[in-house]
Amino acid sequence: MADRTGAARGEALLFLTDEQLRQGIEAMFFAYRGFTADPDRILAGLSYGRAHHRAIHFINCAPGTTVNNLLNILGVTKQSLNRVLRTLIEDGLVESRVGRADKRERHLFLTEGGAALERELSDAQRARMRAAYRAAGPEAVAGFRQVLEAMMDPEMRRNYVKLREGRG
Repeated sequence: MADRTGAARGEALLFLTDEQLRQGIEAMFFAYRGFTADPDRILAGLSYGRAHHRAIHFINCAPGTTVNNLLNILGVTKQSLNRVLRTLIEDGLVESRVGRADKRERHLFLTEGGAALERELSDAQRARMRAAYRAAGPEAVAGFRQVLEAMMDPEMRRNYVKLREGRG
């Protein structure tokens, strides 16, 4: 009987009302604000913003990534990313190396200082996420990830899968 109840709940989720969807959208908005609040405070003290955080995060995830790959992941303009990278490089947090095979490519790496900042930012987010996952329970963790993955556009999903596979 438990299977039927679970299946019935699952079927009910396929027919959410506009009000239920609105509540989910609002919950995601406020959750994102909470998720970014701790890193935002750290970044503000350094005169950095979320663009710097995203760059540092994805350079950490894929050391040696190219500027073009980072552009693709972040979905920002080249001019915008170059401003962010220029600051991070000048401040000694990111190192840019010329490609061995293609001298036009620039490969990005975090310096020790960049890695330390990335850890501080990620530790704050992991602590918030760990507490939320513990409160919600193991089934919610898997379900939440499935919902997020289902919301991704196909190109973003490919980038996400590629990034996850790169971590082994």
